[in-house]
Amino acid sequence: MFKDLFVELKRYYTDGNVNLEEMLNDFWARLLERMFRLVNPQYHFSDEYLECVSKYTEQLKPFGDVPRKLKLQVTRAFVAARTFAQGLAAARDVIGRVSAVNPTPQGVHALLKMMYCPYCRGLVAVKPCYNYCFNVMRGCLANQGELDTEWNNFIDSMLMVAERLEGPFNIESVMDPIDVKISDAIMNMQENSLQVSQKVFQGCGQPKMLVQSRASRSISESSFSARFRPYNPEERPTTAAGTSLDRLVTDVKEKLKQAKKFWSSLPGNICNDEKMAADNVNEEECWNGSNKSRYIFAVTANGLANQANNPEVQVDTLKPDLMIRQQIMTLRIMTSKMKNAYNGNDVDFIDISDDASGEGSGSGCELQQCSPEFVFNATEVIRDTKKADKELDDSATNVGLSEAALLLSVFSFLAVQRQWR
Repeated sequence: MFKDLFVELKRYYTDGNVNLEEMLNDFWARLLERMFRLVNPQYHFSDEYLECVSKYTEQLKPFGDVPRKLKLQVTRAFVAARTFAQGLAAARDVIGRVSAVNPTPQGVHALLKMMYCPYCRGLVAVKPCYNYCFNVMRGCLANQGELDTEWNNFIDSMLMVAERLEGPFNIESVMDPIDVKISDAIMNMQENSLQVSQKVFQGCGQPKMLVQSRASRSISESSFSARFRPYNPEERPTTAAGTSLDRLVTDVKEKLKQAKKFWSSLPGNICNDEKMAADNVNEEECWNGSNKSRYIFAVTANGLANQANNPEVQVDTLKPDLMIRQQIMTLRIMTSKMKNAYNGNDVDFIDISDDASGEGSGSGCELQQCSPEFVFNATEVIRDTKKADKELDDSATNVGLSEAALLLSVFSFLAVQRQWR
């Protein structure tokens, strides 16, 4: 019976196809049936009679307030931990899918012009001007920049749930003493066994007495002469770093903070690399797209709509990338789920086979905050992404892709930390 409890808890965490409240109620009902037989060994109880006994679990509260408190703690802790792990998987999947989006022909043309046209002028050692590089990257990554707002909202919601995991929703602090709590509940049942039995007999009827010899043997076999004693586990070693979950949460919080504004800062991070562009100090000694001189155009703002005035890359602002829009919706849905988990509300996830598009039927969204046609799929494995357009020069793309790959590896590592002790 106790093994089944932990199997179901693990199944909820890994699959989610378990109703926590019903599962815990069933556990306490089964425990009451077992305990009722132990405290009344002189009676014979049929299966029908024990079903009647289980119906009195909520009314008689034979285990005191332990079931109610434990249900609240377990639900909040498991919901927070499971949703947080799903959030890590969602971030990993979003990065993987966005990394597979190929550049537009206009972006390829602008990048080749920036990197190689100086060679035709004999300016082999001259690097592109910083602001020139910035405009090219803003144009090439215009659609990716659209992710920034929802990405930042998602990161904020993840940090909120992380705080819960460090506090009252810490799954380790809930699970470690669960044996003690169940032991306390059993002791409470034993102390009140007479009153509980009398009320059950009134509601379910007087059970049949066992034959004297059978009753004596049953009492002897039950070995119920000693009281249940509270179990005092050895104190766990305490360190400044705390438990393993505490260390993991602290680690991931720092990485999540670093991941904020990732998409809007990506063009700047690429151009800050000395292999990509000259620094702002040498504004007269850089390639501006036509010759070795100062770059005169202003840097365009981030995002797709602002690229209409980009002097370096022709961007169709009326045709947003469909894959990017789908990932924005994924982040929006996950943010909503994170907020529900932060408040201790259960979160439904619909798991389907991995699909690069993330499309399907049904959403599992709460509060009508997302389209009912969309399904978020938090998978454990990212399919191999398509290779980037081979026309792009490796030196121009490696910086941006390496940043995305680094963040992807961080989220992948943290997501696989979900192990059942």
